Amino acid sequence: MSAQNVLDLIKEKNIEFVDFRFVDLNGRAHHITLPATEVDEDTFVNGVAFDGSSITGFRGIEQSDMVMMPDTESVYVDPFTAHATLIVMSNIYTPDGERYDRDPRSIAHKAEEFLQQSGVGTTAFFAPESEFFIFDDVRYESTMNSSSFFVDSEEAAWNTNRKEEGGNLAFKVGVKGGYVPVAPVDSQQDIRSEMVRLMQDSGLRVERHHHEVATAGQAEINFRFDTLTKTADNLMKYKYIVHNVARQYGKVATFMPKPLFGDNGSGMHVHTSIFNEGEPLFYEKGAYANLSDLALHYIGGILHHAPALIAITNPSTNSFKRLVPGYEAPVNLVYSAGNRSAAVRIPVAAVTPKGCRIEFRTPDSTANPYLAFAAMLMAGLDGIKRKIDPRALGYGPFDKNIYELSDEEKAEIRSVPGNLDEALDALEADFEFLTEGGVFTKEFIDNYVDVKRAEAKAVAIRIHPHEYGLYFDC
Repeated sequence: MSAQNVLDLIKEKNIEFVDFRFVDLNGRAHHITLPATEVDEDTFVNGVAFDGSSITGFRGIEQSDMVMMPDTESVYVDPFTAHATLIVMSNIYTPDGERYDRDPRSIAHKAEEFLQQSGVGTTAFFAPESEFFIFDDVRYESTMNSSSFFVDSEEAAWNTNRKEEGGNLAFKVGVKGGYVPVAPVDSQQDIRSEMVRLMQDSGLRVERHHHEVATAGQAEINFRFDTLTKTADNLMKYKYIVHNVARQYGKVATFMPKPLFGDNGSGMHVHTSIFNEGEPLFYEKGAYANLSDLALHYIGGILHHAPALIAITNPSTNSFKRLVPGYEAPVNLVYSAGNRSAAVRIPVAAVTPKGCRIEFRTPDSTANPYLAFAAMLMAGLDGIKRKIDPRALGYGPFDKNIYELSDEEKAEIRSVPGNLDEALDALEADFEFLTEGGVFTKEFIDNYVDVKRAEAKAVAIRIHPHEYGLYFDC
């Protein structure tokens, strides 16, 4: 779509405002809105200026001027605004016209360019399965003398005796009992269907939706795969629609990995494959899980670099509350065909050569999708380049439930980092695969680590309510 096509669309849809958006280091969208009457072809040439010093992890106040350059391939009509508004995703440039090396979307573009230059293939496809919770009530605070959170859901297991419902209506979702039940246990069918309707209206091809395993409104909606940057754009659109539809229903949605203690958390399982001029490169009929050597080397790169990679795919302190054994969380750095206890799973049901792919199950949705998908691709390409064999390095395949292995057997399996600081340590020790071809820069990684260490410290120095139960009577 050209700039003129966008201008024609503005007239055709009677658009009143154009919303130019970019994504910060942590994966949150920001926007500046222009009246449609102020948008012309020059807007797409000169961009939209903004203050980079006000965005976490971007620039200092002495170098604050930055420019959003609109991507005309990313437009869709906002389904929530009272005034007809067109959303346009943008890349970030410096005032002198250089692509900004801390712009996550530009990094995603560079990763795709690097793949094409590598000679391995022409296109990488990604498909994230991003889980979330829909709550009825959320309250939290963290002050000098108080620290607490409270969430509630009408379908939660703890509400079987709630009196406010007028005698209670039962049909609550049990702990770990929420996987695909029908109504009235699944009370959120219509909410998810409305989310899907608006996603489809906004250009997403949605494949299915369902209730997920956890109690208290855990859900999943799956949309179709696309290329790296487009999939990241689609995930931003997906989260925007989920959040706002929940708000319309008087509820609140969260992609936080572990909002509840004692039940499954929310992951973002990412399916990936590489094609060359339309031909799939991961398939070899008759091999283990029908995987080619190239696909095995890609897996080798993912698992070999996983401790560092997880600093980007699981970039929150809360991520590591999910990454514990016992809740279907993929904490084991192994690969397997169909086994959901492995960090890398190869789907085997009804898979065609073009559908052959690997599924990295460790990530969650606190990840910035542009950075996470780019980092995954770079790790996999490094595995292909170096012919990293996951079998030779002891990463599997493991075709049994790892959680049921003996302690001696489990001791032979490597695990994910135990917390965010450990993951950041791994990233500082192993980052060169990311800087190949200038996709990530060392300066970006240093800045990223600084931002994330500050987050980890902010959590670590605060007093946890559970500590009162453990230590107050010492």
